[in-house]
Amino acid sequence: MIIRLQIILIILFTITPTALKSQVIEDNLIQFSGVVITVDSLKAVSFANIIVKESRRGTTCDYYGYFSFVAKKKDTIIFSAVGYKTITFIIPDTITKTRYSLIQAMTSDTLLLDETMIFPWPSTDQFKQAFINLEVPDDDYLIAKRNLALSELRERAQNFPMDGSMNYKHYMDQQYYKLYYAGQSPPLTIFNPFAWAEFIKAWRDGKFKRKKDK
Repeated sequence: MIIRLQIILIILFTITPTALKSQVIEDNLIQFSGVVITVDSLKAVSFANIIVKESRRGTTCDYYGYFSFVAKKKDTIIFSAVGYKTITFIIPDTITKTRYSLIQAMTSDTLLLDETMIFPWPSTDQFKQAFINLEVPDDDYLIAKRNLALSELRERAQNFPMDGSMNYKHYMDQQYYKLYYAGQSPPLTIFNPFAWAEFIKAWRDGKFKRKKDK
């Protein structure tokens, strides 16, 4: 009988601290929920990071700034988000319920980043090598052709003065012409009846006559 009583006492002394400890832990746990907003506009701070400082656990709020996770009383909660100042909040230990809600406001923060220059070459030597071996796409023929095109535009501008809208229409017509015949040889304008009609009309109107010197 005495042996049985001793065994029972040993079991009670072994189980009781564990049970009490579990009870204390359960009493400390709460459902911590809330919304993260901005101070100035009261808009939601989407996907802000919420971390428990002691355990480095936490969560991320959703698009509307809402969050909810299990925490403990007296936990230090860190709220952080890109473009906002980091805020620390300590859960009170005077909570009598198993749930605690919080509306956390965050202040905007300006971040000054150092200038970063990105190059496609890993080293300066490779850049020099690439620069030396660079193939210039424009040859003499293309350069001369482009210069002739500019001189032609100047001559047309002198003979046929245009306002802003007419210049814009002429430029867009040239772009449409290039896109329409992209990948194929464009037709010669000498066979274009509309071009001949414009030429004859301009000739009849006397637009090709040179102005006499006064």
